[in-house]
Amino acid sequence: MSDSTPPVCSYEGSDYQTSFWEHGGRAYEDQAEAVALRRLLPASGKLLLELGAGAGRNTPRYQGFERVVLLDYSLTQLQQAAQRLGFSERYLFVAADVYRLPFVNGLFDAATMIRTLHHMADAPLALRQVRRVMQPGATFILEYANKQNVKAILRYLLRRQDWSPFTPEPVEFAALNFDFHPRAVRGWLKESGFDLRRTLTVSHFRMPALKRFMPLRLLVGLDSLAQLTGNWWQLSPSVFTRSQALGETAPAAPGAFFQCPACGGALETLPKALVCSGCGKRWAIQDGIYDFRQPVA
Repeated sequence: MSDSTPPVCSYEGSDYQTSFWEHGGRAYEDQAEAVALRRLLPASGKLLLELGAGAGRNTPRYQGFERVVLLDYSLTQLQQAAQRLGFSERYLFVAADVYRLPFVNGLFDAATMIRTLHHMADAPLALRQVRRVMQPGATFILEYANKQNVKAILRYLLRRQDWSPFTPEPVEFAALNFDFHPRAVRGWLKESGFDLRRTLTVSHFRMPALKRFMPLRLLVGLDSLAQLTGNWWQLSPSVFTRSQALGETAPAAPGAFFQCPACGGALETLPKALVCSGCGKRWAIQDGIYDFRQPVA
């Protein structure tokens, strides 16, 4: 929305859910992540924010929450999610930039960000925005791509890659695709106002040969056991964390939900748009999806 906003990786028009997850041989990764989410999710809650929801792959796993807000930058991904889940009082679909979340302070009692942080050119800024919209004591489940994984370490020791898996800076292995060091992520969480409570390592056996020849149930079972070492070391390609929001959050007006992502002003709801009382910008409502990516005329 502005030159000062970091670039955003958009899956607009992508068939990612079908090509990558359903037909891409990712059943092991999907089920291993389901195990991690079951271990980390609170048993119940009122309002959960799913950041980078995509086509809603994980959304049915949040059954303990009364309402779920699916947020993604891609309108077409949210349209796919709506087709899968249906429109109801339980689900709210929001197209927005994670660097400028269109929600009032302290709104959510839980949030998840799965397979999303690795697209963040400014991960600390994204995490600060997440903390802003969460209540004190809220649960935040974050997954990130780990640069200090076994494969990267072996490739580095064998001189098959130039970048070191042991240094804290992110590595951009493709455009807007980053691997992060666990130490760096821990530091960003703390600086953003989160207290890291638990770590799980996930997808230890993400190797084509193993996935081809070993039974899926066995692979997932082995991964489930290996996940429990996450508090001690992080050497898997994917790491899940559970943190708690610390400190205080500036209170919002009673009953407030959305705020203008451009100026933070209050929004008035019209039949097909939300209008900011501060800057006058209008944000579209398209087929039941709130679109905060760019203001409309």
